[in-house]
Amino acid sequence: MQGFVLRLLAPRPDFATTMTDDERATMSEHVAYWTGQAEEGHVLAFGPVADPAGLYGIAIVLAEDGEEAERIRDGDPALTSPHGFRTELTPMVVLVTPEGRHDAL
Repeated sequence: MQGFVLRLLAPRPDFATTMTDDERATMSEHVAYWTGQAEEGHVLAFGPVADPAGLYGIAIVLAEDGEEAERIRDGDPALTSPHGFRTELTPMVVLVTPEGRHDAL
């Protein structure tokens, strides 16, 4: 098992306060998707980050390899929407969970 840090980058800096109804519906689908991934054990944690430089979403994805992490990421309704979300997916060198330590290398 490996850990991956996933950042969801909004299409504009003020997205959290200027969402359209369609974007808000997409975000509801996004939260439902990641809640399901967490319930299935594919995500350790997820949520919005109040960075002073701009709000973004973060998830700690648990996957066997990068391909599985990408598959999980690619199922996000925010990414399949036409709203212009982007992501950064980065492998963790070491992941420590209550179940133990997982080294990527």
